[in-house]
Amino acid sequence: MGIAEEGPVNNTHNHPIDDSIDSSEASWFTPKRLLILFCVINLITYLDRGVIASTGVNGIPEICKSNGECSPGTGVQGEFKLNNFKDGILSSAFMVGLLVASPIFASMAKSINPFRLIAVGLSVWTLSAIGCGISIGFWTITVCRMLVGVGEASFISLAAPFIDENAPVTQRSAWLGIFYMCIPTGVALGYVYGGLVGYGFGWRIAFFGEAILMIPFVVLGFLMKPLQLNGISHDKDVTLNGKSTDHNSQKSLGSRHIFSFVEDVKSLLEEKIYVVNVLGYISYNFVIGAYSYWGPKAGYSIYHMTNADLLFGAITIVGGIVGTLGGGFILDHMSSTIPNAFKLLSTATFFGAIFCFVAFCFKDMYLFVVFFLIGEILVFATQGPVNFVSIHSVKPSLKPLAMAMSTVCIHVFGDVPSSPLVGVMQDKLKNWRKSSLILTSVLFLAAGIWFIGVFFPNVDRYNEDEENPETVTEQSNPASSNEDRTDKTTAASPEP
Repeated sequence: MGIAEEGPVNNTHNHPIDDSIDSSEASWFTPKRLLILFCVINLITYLDRGVIASTGVNGIPEICKSNGECSPGTGVQGEFKLNNFKDGILSSAFMVGLLVASPIFASMAKSINPFRLIAVGLSVWTLSAIGCGISIGFWTITVCRMLVGVGEASFISLAAPFIDENAPVTQRSAWLGIFYMCIPTGVALGYVYGGLVGYGFGWRIAFFGEAILMIPFVVLGFLMKPLQLNGISHDKDVTLNGKSTDHNSQKSLGSRHIFSFVEDVKSLLEEKIYVVNVLGYISYNFVIGAYSYWGPKAGYSIYHMTNADLLFGAITIVGGIVGTLGGGFILDHMSSTIPNAFKLLSTATFFGAIFCFVAFCFKDMYLFVVFFLIGEILVFATQGPVNFVSIHSVKPSLKPLAMAMSTVCIHVFGDVPSSPLVGVMQDKLKNWRKSSLILTSVLFLAAGIWFIGVFFPNVDRYNEDEENPETVTEQSNPASSNEDRTDKTTAASPEP
C-alpha cells in the first residue's frame, strides 16, 4: 500500500485551501510532503523531550561525602545546583505550558489560519529552546521550558487534523499511525543525541542544536502559502450560535473568543462518542505514563536488572513503532469506521493488558521481557485508532479543539497523577510486583470503556458541512462507510 500519489494536497472533502490561494500556488503541498514535513517536526519536538531527560543534558547534582569532600555535578542539575524536586519542576513547567496553550491555539484556529498558527508556535518553540541554552539559573530555564510547551501546543493541536484530512481515504489510520510513531522514536533519539552532545560539547549546545534543526520548518511555515482545514472559515465577522457579529459589536473580541470557546467545549461534551473515547484514553494513559516513569525502577526491584533503563527504553521503542504502525494499518484494512476503531481499541487493549499482567507474574526475567514486549505492541496499537475517533466524532470546526482537549484530559487526569499515586501505593505495599499488577489492571478498565463505543451508531461527522446545513454527509448514514468514498479524492480548488 503506497503512502500517497503525487499531486496537490487533495480536496477530498471539497473544502477550500485558503481564500487567497489558487491551485498552482498550493501545488507544492502534496499529501506525501505534508506527512513527511509533520513527521520530521514531530520527531524534533519529541527529541527535545528526550534531550531534557538525558543524562548528558539533565546531569546529576553535586555529591558531597561525610568528610566534606564534594564531586562536581554535571549538566543542568550540576550547574544550577538543583535538587531532585527543582529538577522535576522543569518537566512540570513544560507540561503546564503545553496544557494551557493547547486549547488556546485550538480556539484561535477559528479566526486565524491554523497553518500559520503552527508556524507561530514553532517560532516560540525555537526561541525557547535557544533560551534554554543561554539560561543563567533555575528560574530562567523553568520559564523557557514552559514556553517550549507553549510552542509545541500549536503543533499538537493542529497537525493531526491536517494529516487526517489530506491522507488517502483508505489510509487515514495508517498515516496517523506513522505520525504518532514519531513520538517514541523522537524521545529515544533525544536520549542518544542529548547524551552524545551533552557529554561531548556541553548541555547548552544540545539545546542550540535542536533549535537549528527546527529553524527551516519555521521559515517554511511562514513562506509557503497556508493550507486550510475543512469546516473552518475565517470571515471578518465572528459567528456565535448561528448569529453573525460584526466588528462594531458591543462585545470585545476577547469576550467573543471566550464565549465561543465555552460553547465549543459544551459541544464536545455533548458528543457521546468523543467523550467515551477520551475516557478510555485517560485510563490508558494513566497506565502508560506510570510505566514510563516507574518501569525501570520496578524492573530493577523485581528482576534485579542491571540495565533496566536501557531494557525498558528498547521495549518502549520496539513496542511503540511496531504497535503504532500496525494499529493504523489494521484499522484501514478493516475499513476506517468509528465502530471498527472501537473494536480494535478494546480488543488490542484487552489482550495487551493480559500479556502485561501475565508478564509481571513471571519470576524469570526473560519470560517477562517477551510477554511485556508483546503487551506493549498491543497497547501501542491504539494510537492511530484513538486519534481517528477523536477527529471523526466531532464537527469539522471542532477538530483542533477536540485534539487539544484530548491532550489536556489524558495528561491532567492520566499520566500526571498516575506516577505519584503509584508511588504512594508502593510506599504502602512495599512490593513492586503487586503495585505493577494493580496498575496494569487499569488497562482492563480502558478496554471496557472503549468496548462501549462499539455499540454507538456509525455517525462519522467528518464531512459535515456546517455552513450549509442542508448538505447531508454520506457518513451521517450508519450504513455508509469510508470505502464508498475511496475514489473521490480530487485536487484542491479555490473558493470562488
